Amino acid sequence: MDEVTAPWYSIDWFLPATWSAYTWENPIFLYLLAAVPFLFITRWLVRYYFNQKLPVALVKSDLTTSPITWFRFLPESIFALALILILIALARPQRTNEKVEQWSEGIDIMLAVDISQSMQIEDFTPNRLEAAKNVARDFIGGRIQDRIGIVVFSGDAFSLAPLTTDYDLLNAYLNDISFEMIESRGTAIGSAMAVVTNRMRESESKSKVCILLSDGDNTAGNIDPITAAELAAAYNIKIYTIIVGKEGMVPFGKDYFGRPNMVENTIDETTMRKIASIGSGQFFRVTDNEALKVVFERINEYEKAEIKETRFKDTSDFYYIYLRWALIFFTLWIFLKSSFMANLLQD
Repeated sequence: MDEVTAPWYSIDWFLPATWSAYTWENPIFLYLLAAVPFLFITRWLVRYYFNQKLPVALVKSDLTTSPITWFRFLPESIFALALILILIALARPQRTNEKVEQWSEGIDIMLAVDISQSMQIEDFTPNRLEAAKNVARDFIGGRIQDRIGIVVFSGDAFSLAPLTTDYDLLNAYLNDISFEMIESRGTAIGSAMAVVTNRMRESESKSKVCILLSDGDNTAGNIDPITAAELAAAYNIKIYTIIVGKEGMVPFGKDYFGRPNMVENTIDETTMRKIASIGSGQFFRVTDNEALKVVFERINEYEKAEIKETRFKDTSDFYYIYLRWALIFFTLWIFLKSSFMANLLQD
């Protein structure tokens, strides 16, 4: 709420900037303001034409005017001003400040990303790993208050980023992911799932999700992927699995003349399908950048936390400011109306 610092007698209460910040509880009284000048002009015309006039013979040279005669309008002008201020007070000027707080219970999400050498294959642009990193950034950017962590794996697996809501930090970690992070070769899917489970087993979130992205079969590690998936499911971790890559001849590096080397690529979906089934999630197979983006968008829609909203509305009234001014002008009008000077000027 805007803090009121000006005293009631400050001229600031009549500035346009102050009035533009008001809301009006009874705006009908603002429309009546237009009637005030009309009322007093009508009253003055009636008095001018219908008041008793006494014929007095004066020589033209004796007819003089003085600016002081205009002061006869002062009492009625002050009364009109008092009436205007009363109408403003009745319109009830207010300032309202509404605060909206959004919150959700949040979802814990672990991204398990394959960084094995085969992720350098260029059937995605620029390669499989960079394509995965790009869609992961978009995915993180679309989350609200969810904790997200990152696991990377090749011949071994380790936790790159713990569950956190610091999305800038997560993006920095994504930028740092490279093929050189893990020396041992191969694809340890079972080890990756074990690290994910270890990170999430103490989570108290009502929804825990793992997104496992790889391009091949389990060829390394000392934990069977199916056993690791069953362990994750025991901790209520929902598993989405994504296989990236095309089958057949795919570009992998370049030869001496800068031409792409073509290598044979085979993909076995069996293990990844089984992991998704055990984890009550879904299996996806993607063969290009656009399909990978669509899959992450779909998962993003599937795993939406309910966002709850609380509104706080604080209202301050300022009618008393204008009512005080109205009482001052009304008192001044009574004083002038009954004074000898006002009667003399009227006559």
